[in-house]
Amino acid sequence: MGRRDKNNKSIALMLQGFDKVVSVLTNAIETINLTKVFEKKAKISSRGFSRFFRRVKPKKERIMAVDHINVGIKEGELFGVLGPNGAGKTTAIRLLCTLLVPDEGTANVNGFDITKEAEKVRASVGVVTGGERGLYWRLTGRENLLFFAGLYNVPDGVARKRAQELIELVELQDRADDPVEKYSRGMKQRLHIVRGLIHDPPILLLDEPTLGLDPASARVIREFIKEKLQKEQGKTILLTTHYMEEADQLCDRMAIIDYGKIIALGTSKELKERISEVEILNINASNVKEDVKIRLKSLNGVKDATLRILDSTTGEAGIIIHTDNAESVMPSVIQELVKAGVEIRVVEEKKPTLEDVFISLTGRKLRD
Repeated sequence: MGRRDKNNKSIALMLQGFDKVVSVLTNAIETINLTKVFEKKAKISSRGFSRFFRRVKPKKERIMAVDHINVGIKEGELFGVLGPNGAGKTTAIRLLCTLLVPDEGTANVNGFDITKEAEKVRASVGVVTGGERGLYWRLTGRENLLFFAGLYNVPDGVARKRAQELIELVELQDRADDPVEKYSRGMKQRLHIVRGLIHDPPILLLDEPTLGLDPASARVIREFIKEKLQKEQGKTILLTTHYMEEADQLCDRMAIIDYGKIIALGTSKELKERISEVEILNINASNVKEDVKIRLKSLNGVKDATLRILDSTTGEAGIIIHTDNAESVMPSVIQELVKAGVEIRVVEEKKPTLEDVFISLTGRKLRD
C-alpha cells in the first residue's frame, strides 16, 4: 500500500470517528442495535402415560422484546414511541434508564453509555410511568418529592426549594401537605411527573403518562408536557403511548414500533404521507355484526376493513375501509352492507390518521 493510500485510509478513519463524536454530542439519546430478548417456558404438550414415567424438560420460548433498534433523539426534542401493548415500548424505556441490561447493542443517554456508565445515565434521566404506582400514598405530596430528592442525593436546602417550585408548577400548592391517598387520579399523575424532575434531569422518559386518565385530566397532562416541560424548560422528552391522538398532538417526531421493531419513523405529516395514495371510507352504522368485516374484505378494491363496535346492544359501529379508489368501491360496499342487514347512517371520505398508517404497515389495528 502506497503512502497516499495509507494517508487516505487514516483520514477516512478519523472522519468516521469524528462523525460518531458529533452524533453523540448532537443527540440526547442514541441507540445502536439496542436489543433485549426474554425467555419463557413453553407449555408441555406431552400426552399419555409417558409423562408419568419421565421428566419432560420444557423448552424455552425466546421473545424479542426490543429488536436491534437504531434511532437518534435530538436535544430538546419531544420524541414519541407509538405502538400497541406488548410492542416493546416499556422494555425500551427500562433499557434506557438502566433497569435492564441489553443482550446486544447499547445506547448513549446524555453522552453516557448505558452499559458502561449506568450511574451517570441514571443521574441524567427522570423516569415517569403511567398508573398510580411509584408514590407513597400515606406521605404528603411534598414529603414524596423530598423523599425522592434524597434518593438522588439532592442537598436538603436545594430539595425543599425545588419541591416548592415543582408543586407550584403543577398547581398543587393548596394540597401539597395533604396525604397522596386523598388526591384525585389526575393530581397523582401530575405529582408523578414532577417526582421525575426533582433532581432537574435534562432528559425525561415518560412511559404512558396519561394511561387510565379521564379526557380532561389527560388534556391537562399533555399541555403540561408540551408547554412547560419541552417549550419552557427545554427538556428532551421520550414519550411512549398507544394513543394516536396523543402522539399526533405532542410529538415532533415519532417511531412506530411493533413486535420490538421500528417499522416507521418520521413526523406525523411524513408518516401520513406514506399512505397518501390510500383512500379511506368512514362509515357509521347500526346492526353491525362481526362477520361484516370478512364480507367487506372479500370485495374487489377493498384493501382492508376494520370495525369499532360502539354499542354491542344495538350493533352501532364505526367501519373503516381502506381502498385505492373510494368512489368506485363505494357502491359495492353499500350493497354488501345492505345485504348483511346493516343500517347505514353516514358514509364519508376521511384523511389518513396514524392508526391508518399502522393498519397499512401491519394489517391490523393499533389496539389489537
